Amino acid sequence: MNPRPSVSLRDYSTMRLGGTASYLCDVHNRIEVEQAVQWAYAHSLHVLMIGTGSNIVWTDTGFHGLVLVNKIQRFEKFEEDNENVYITIGGGENWDSVVARSVELGLTGIEALSLIPGTAGATPIQNVGAYGQEIADTLVSIEAYDTTDKKFLTIPNADCEFSYRSSRFKTKDRGRYYITTLTLHLSRGNPMPPYYPAVQEYFKTHGVTNPRPADLRKAVIDIRTAKLPDPAKVANCGSFFGNPIINDEQLEELLAHYSNLKYWQQGDKKHKVSAAWLVEQAGFKDTHDAQTGIGTWPTQALVLVNEFAKSTADLLAFKQKIVDEVQKKFGITLEQEPELLGDK
Repeated sequence: MNPRPSVSLRDYSTMRLGGTASYLCDVHNRIEVEQAVQWAYAHSLHVLMIGTGSNIVWTDTGFHGLVLVNKIQRFEKFEEDNENVYITIGGGENWDSVVARSVELGLTGIEALSLIPGTAGATPIQNVGAYGQEIADTLVSIEAYDTTDKKFLTIPNADCEFSYRSSRFKTKDRGRYYITTLTLHLSRGNPMPPYYPAVQEYFKTHGVTNPRPADLRKAVIDIRTAKLPDPAKVANCGSFFGNPIINDEQLEELLAHYSNLKYWQQGDKKHKVSAAWLVEQAGFKDTHDAQTGIGTWPTQALVLVNEFAKSTADLLAFKQKIVDEVQKKFGITLEQEPELLGDK
């Protein structure tokens, strides 16, 4: 373990903004995680663990503590029978590589989560989901270091408190657990309908009638590539706002004024509204803000891109413009998806 002092955090967020960390180091296994935490406590420093920074934004004040970068690699397969397969993966594994390997093995369960940037260890935190699948559907358990009890433990799916784009790791236990491995339950066979509308349209257009896991992965990759920027080339953190959930009464009121409202049924008397539709209708489609240097991606208004912003304050100012306008127009408060980390 070799903590590096005074490291710019701009290189550890795909939005490429933020201050400086007092110390930063990579961790490659459980022993290094424990050693790093002990070193930080011995030096009276707070600790944060991150992956690639694809879903985080650093404050301009940075972090006066130790940042751990999860580099834990692992991919092990256990076949229970001809249909049920379990894979255990390191928290530092590139998530899309994990999906690709599972598809190559003929497994279904996470192929719709293709091309989501970041590491495997980050996926349970906000219950990553896309195109009809979410990590909660297949996750059996996680192994994590508990910074409160100072020991490793296994947390089963039922105790993760998963909900739409959230979990206990994002809410009441934010920052408490450092996820080192995940175990997923996948299946041999083909993905089952119904498919997400955009995916169904893709299959229809390309003549795919009996999609295999590889077909669903290719569909998702093509759809995402067509409308989302590559964070390696364009500074962004993906979708900046989650789709809000509203009740029957709110839906009826909105439909009375906006008959073209985009929404989906979400359980009993709950409806998921398209945040992208709200942002576009509020006047932020393909926007380029000269004041802050932040814009919205031309083909997906939910993606805020750093065009020439100088600070996280610029990003948050532009974000607030969108939140205020959507609230004023629709009475809905958008929630930020990327986590704001660092000293306030």
